[in-house]
Amino acid sequence: MTTEDEIPALLDELEARYAASTDRLRQALNAYANEGVRPDPHARDEGAFAYPELRIEYDPDSPPPNLARAFARLNAPGVYTSSIARPALFHEYLGEQLGHIVRDYPVRVSVGTSASEIPFPYVLDGGNIDLEGVQVSELSRWFPSSELVHIGDEVADGGWDLAIDPTRPLSLFDAPRVDFSLARLKHYTGTPVDHFQHYVLFTNYVRYVDEFVRFAVSALREPGSRFTGLSVPGGFYEHGDLTDAEEQIAAGVWRRHQMPAYHLVAPNGAGITLVNIGVGPSNAKTICDHIAVLRPHAWLMIGHCGGLRPSQRIGDYVLAHAYLRDDHVLDDVLPPEIPIPPIAEVQTALYNAAILVTGEDEDGVKNRLRTGTVVTTDDRNWELRYTLSALRFNQSRAVAIDMESATVAAQGYRFRVPYGTLLCVSDKPLHGELKLPGQANAFYERAISQHLRIAIETLHLLKEEGDGLHSRKLRSFDEPPLR
Repeated sequence: MTTEDEIPALLDELEARYAASTDRLRQALNAYANEGVRPDPHARDEGAFAYPELRIEYDPDSPPPNLARAFARLNAPGVYTSSIARPALFHEYLGEQLGHIVRDYPVRVSVGTSASEIPFPYVLDGGNIDLEGVQVSELSRWFPSSELVHIGDEVADGGWDLAIDPTRPLSLFDAPRVDFSLARLKHYTGTPVDHFQHYVLFTNYVRYVDEFVRFAVSALREPGSRFTGLSVPGGFYEHGDLTDAEEQIAAGVWRRHQMPAYHLVAPNGAGITLVNIGVGPSNAKTICDHIAVLRPHAWLMIGHCGGLRPSQRIGDYVLAHAYLRDDHVLDDVLPPEIPIPPIAEVQTALYNAAILVTGEDEDGVKNRLRTGTVVTTDDRNWELRYTLSALRFNQSRAVAIDMESATVAAQGYRFRVPYGTLLCVSDKPLHGELKLPGQANAFYERAISQHLRIAIETLHLLKEEGDGLHSRKLRSFDEPPLR
């Protein structure tokens, strides 16, 4: 049986096998580009360009342990496998998950060659490969490419079938799916994937970015700061190079990217990532699809909403404990009738953070913070269908409306990432309080700094939860072992 002491060597072997496959693929691409030499089909059949595979064989002779945790569980004897992309990026995560498993189960863990090949586009960056004049269609004839039939979310969505594959999935995402998302993340956010942190904030407004940058620069300037740098589209700032950092970042290249990301980096990924996803559920779904492969510990939606109750005031907070999903972007994979439960640890942390940051007592916070149902719509002009909208709001008892929160929460539920929502009321369209330019600017100046700091304090509290954050309510009855 595999012991915990053997895990480092297994991870080293994963990384070595992956490096060897990518090196062979780069060399073959260079040979084709420079000399027209096609790769050897026999070598491909033997796995020359293949992803490595992580394999766990569970010995059924011993009784299963009685575990309280929600992950790193083997629900049945058998063989569990997954192809692994970029194992160095996931070194800490894999080591932690395997450590839990080998301590509690009589298993044999091994590393081998998977049946999935590394698509050639994923090794081009930094490979010094001159493909000028080479047709991509020609490369796809002779080299492994990104075939969509092999990329999907069947495991995450519960669609895997033992009758088709006798091995059980070890993780929610296999290597082709992971590499697909890592490439998209760099494209959408403008930052390296290895700068993403375990705790993620999503926002729908650029002013939160400005405030986050101010907070990050200030945190880096503090003596003994736990943070080591700030990664932004087009640059990385460390402790010694913060002069004019805010101005440089504001004038930088972030406009080239659809959903720019900002990473306040700490050791072991324990910092904070903020992504400006813009407005609308489509972007929210897209970015969550891709960040999910990094296995973050939590993500939160912070942004503005329309208040739907007459007792609310501009600048009040809404802590979502339920969602009315009128976003429609996930209906085919997660039907609207599937409930999206609140995560108790996240709800408690958001509430406690509001008390800590505002300095108010519980009664004072309750006067400004309303829990309730948030409607997420894909129709920015829902006001033009007032009669229909009013009926939905009455039936659902909704307290706020936005265009992203339910999508982010549903994606967290779908991909087993703890989620939460804290919104700030910026207008009350049902009650004649519209967001006019002058009033809006005054509101933004007053509300955004406090709102962001509540979110950051929430992530700090969640970090202290450790493994307890990963709730059983996110796990299915027959779940892949790796979190």
